Amino acid sequence: MSTDHINKETLNKEAFNKRPLNKKTVFLRQAEASDIDALEQLLNRCYRQAEGWTNEAELIGGIRTTKDELLAVIADPKHYVFIYPKTTTGERDGKETGELLGCIAVDIKDEAEISKSAGNKKAYIGMFAVLPELQGHGVGHQILQAAETFAQRHLQSSTPTPDKNPARLTMSILSHRPELLAYYQRRGYQLNGNSMPFPVDGNNGEPKRQDLQLLELEKLVSQS
Repeated sequence: MSTDHINKETLNKEAFNKRPLNKKTVFLRQAEASDIDALEQLLNRCYRQAEGWTNEAELIGGIRTTKDELLAVIADPKHYVFIYPKTTTGERDGKETGELLGCIAVDIKDEAEISKSAGNKKAYIGMFAVLPELQGHGVGHQILQAAETFAQRHLQSSTPTPDKNPARLTMSILSHRPELLAYYQRRGYQLNGNSMPFPVDGNNGEPKRQDLQLLELEKLVSQS
């Protein structure tokens, strides 16, 4: 499906803007294998095309992800991919059109499995995307908030976390994106000092500058 088709025929932006954005109008469900094509299209468009304010087109070329990568993620029992599907009514009970308005992923990680340090748990948030036409209308805020709530409840439902090792929400963003960093800082995330050079193996796209890095952000999970 072409971008023009999405823009002109299948997305009634004016009607969407007339409805208040709240938990009733922005909803998520877990992605299934049948969503792979739409999910791949959404992610590659939002990350790699020069549309919206969140894209990485000036910093990275190539594609963001492939169908095979997405299938592997969905098949991982600790990796939850949530999608915001477009429906004929704009409501949860409407018929889905097959298009996606947004997505986000929560990867539950138990660092005890890696570091042998019991109780050091975290959830990694990634694959966060909102259709460019809907950016700036509060959709991303609702999607991120829902993913954070899911991750927090999932972490707290497991073995209680010692105070010295509080559970954390983490994510990575590209360097040279001060506006994106500010967006997450306003939502309680902070740089934790961890970073790594952007991979140059070609599996994640081609960096357009040699000093590009991935910066890790984290947010402590409330224990209340």
